[in-house]
Amino acid sequence: MKGIKVLLFLFCAYSVCAQTSGDLRSYGPGPHDWWYTLERGKVMFRQGDYGRALLAFEDARRLRRTMYERMERNFINLLSIREVRRMGDSLDWVERFIQERRYADAADALEELYYRIPRGSFNNSASAALNALGTLKDYPEAEYWIGETYLVEGELNLAQGQFQKALALRQFFENPGLATDLLYKIAAICRTRQEYNQMERVLQSILAGDNLWSGSGSREALRNPQTGIIPPQAESSAALSFTRQAMTRTLENNGIERFITLYRYGSTETVEAHKQLGFYYYASGRHSRAQEHLMFAFLVQNTIIIDEVIRHTYDFAFSALEALADEINRYPLLSEYAEKNDYYKIAYYLGTSLYGNGKTASAMGIWNFLAAQNTAGEWQARARGQLRNPHVEQALEMP
Repeated sequence: MKGIKVLLFLFCAYSVCAQTSGDLRSYGPGPHDWWYTLERGKVMFRQGDYGRALLAFEDARRLRRTMYERMERNFINLLSIREVRRMGDSLDWVERFIQERRYADAADALEELYYRIPRGSFNNSASAALNALGTLKDYPEAEYWIGETYLVEGELNLAQGQFQKALALRQFFENPGLATDLLYKIAAICRTRQEYNQMERVLQSILAGDNLWSGSGSREALRNPQTGIIPPQAESSAALSFTRQAMTRTLENNGIERFITLYRYGSTETVEAHKQLGFYYYASGRHSRAQEHLMFAFLVQNTIIIDEVIRHTYDFAFSALEALADEINRYPLLSEYAEKNDYYKIAYYLGTSLYGNGKTASAMGIWNFLAAQNTAGEWQARARGQLRNPHVEQALEMP
């Protein structure tokens, strides 16, 4: 009888534990529970369960902070021991003390820290390791997803605040590309609220990392189409500025096809910023600035398309936009890309910007291309109208 009671007690205990383990909010944080909770929230978000998703993202943020605060406290307690204080700031000596005395909590804290940040970056400093441990308490990905939830629910102010909060923690992103995504989302909110000056500043900040555009930051490859090699003249900021001027002259004086024949540029992160700024500047009557940005947007898109065509037809060489359009129509993936990313719309406004700058022949070349494209829809019709009666279109709203 006594044995049966023991078995019943163990079964009840197991049932309670099993029920509790299903709800991460009902027990103390374990290792990386915050990561699991964030992923669970993403699933709810994609299913449209935004209320529960928001709670999960907030839980993930709280669980991560709680875990790293506990680890930080455990490491502080260790460093406060008199024997450890006498060792000075040597991380080597602190690690040896932890190993010899078997301080499991402090060992766990350092193990987690080294998983996130390379040990060599601390310069053998225990205080530097402690400071780094403190920086891990913030969870920028959770802040981002909280912002996404506010955004989909129409809370633009709250969403923008969250995105800016996440952006302030960009150095801790596990995915560095998330910073650019955040800037685009902030720019989109500004556009929705018709805060165009702020939108312009945000989009320009995206371009600040493009060396060919800004002369600073990381450099995307301006490739020779024949060799795939970055030209030696595209190495310094002054030379990059000269290259941009040469690109503009080629487009204006020799036309779009000579331009695409000579240049390739694969800056995929900035193409959307160039596109949006090009439309914005055109709508506000600044045709020279519109032309610059739309030139880059169209070049990047054609680089992407040509690279994809070469993947299927290794000996393909660009000769004319009409021939490239045939390839676009041949592959559903490229047709979808062209439609989704406003390929023909960019071409049209590039042509109208050129015309607004007095480069009529180059503008006509682009309009002739669009006029022959049945898949260009509205932009085919508008290009045909321009060929009959060339004029500077007055944009009544943001294109």
